[in-house]
Amino acid sequence: MINKADVLLGLQWGDEGKGKIVDVLTPNYDIIARFQGGPNAGHTLEFNGIKHVLHTIPSGIFHPTAINVIGNGVVIDPVIFKKEIEALLKLGVDVKSKLLISTRAHLILPSHRLLDAASEAAKGKNKIGSTLKGIGPTYMDKTGRNGLRIGDIETNEFKEKYDTLVEKHKQILSFYNYEYNLQELEPIWFEAIEFLKQLQFSETEHYINSAIKDGKRVLAEGAQGSLLDVDFGSYPFVTSSNTICAGACNGLGIPPNKIGNVIGIFKAYCTRVGSGPFPTELENETGEKIRQIGKEFGSTTGRPRRTGWLDIPALKYAVMINGVTELMMMKADVLSNFENIEVCTHYNYNGKVIDYLPYNIDPSYLKPITVALKGWAEDLTAIDNKSKLPQTLLEYIQFIEKTVEIPISIVSVGPDRTQTIRMK
Repeated sequence: MINKADVLLGLQWGDEGKGKIVDVLTPNYDIIARFQGGPNAGHTLEFNGIKHVLHTIPSGIFHPTAINVIGNGVVIDPVIFKKEIEALLKLGVDVKSKLLISTRAHLILPSHRLLDAASEAAKGKNKIGSTLKGIGPTYMDKTGRNGLRIGDIETNEFKEKYDTLVEKHKQILSFYNYEYNLQELEPIWFEAIEFLKQLQFSETEHYINSAIKDGKRVLAEGAQGSLLDVDFGSYPFVTSSNTICAGACNGLGIPPNKIGNVIGIFKAYCTRVGSGPFPTELENETGEKIRQIGKEFGSTTGRPRRTGWLDIPALKYAVMINGVTELMMMKADVLSNFENIEVCTHYNYNGKVIDYLPYNIDPSYLKPITVALKGWAEDLTAIDNKSKLPQTLLEYIQFIEKTVEIPISIVSVGPDRTQTIRMK
């Protein structure tokens, strides 16, 4: 039987809890494949009382049977990647036999990180909120056809290609009033390149398509969130890759007719890291309460996340552009002890009431229109069955399902993989 690849992705501005859900679902799959982004991602998994944060490696790495693939759409910083692998090896994880890296994945150079920092510094008040990991400049070189790829490591021309690209970067850096020391960064980078040579490089597009043909079960794991997509997100405050379902086709080499279920992950509320418009943002005590209870601090940067109520028009938009077939709601436990919970159902857009996400969501054009729903007082973290959930939470779930018109199959009531309620 020929299977189809399922896709799992975030429907908000990232940090939805994708890592936990991939970890929970991995026993149902043979292959977990990352299709875009880079070490700006931070997928948090928690089990046996230990918290793990993955940046580049797919979230199925802790399961003994799953093969994990880093696709061509991912950009890799060898230094960060080496540290991530070394941490896994200390835990006894068999990384070398369970991980395949696409020869077409692009490398983040030290000079990419310098360009990222110089560009962000030059923007001043208009900065995007970059993680300064060199992601944007690497994708720019990819589309500019200057990039250095994993497959180049094994060629005789690797150092020559590196030097050519770095020379170009130095010319660009000369336009910025930015001090840097590239020579200080290069030795550790080349050391990490040597480390990478121990791992399995693969033409992963052939591997994944053959696996699908042979009936293997494949889950494509997205990074960041749909509202950070370079085409459909809140541009220019977005990431540099396609975070939506279509990105799985580009980032893994899977044809559109081989995409199966599309699983959309969202929080019971909204968060955002860095700059950019955020219609339901709560810049008050309520927002701070959500931040503290939800421990809303970036897993990659440590920056405080901005918080706000659930935004239904934005959620419906993400469902539409991804073709979502099932929803999973995260962090329902964080909203315990709120007497009332607000949900944005419409916007006031230039004086007109609309129920969809428009082109411009800057607050000078758009204001959220919310409805109040009754909250739940119970602690959810010990609940292990749908029948034990508070009635008001079930009503909140039903309200979302009715307005978004997609079923919610899982509700998360805590960070551990065991704190997962299956609704269907």
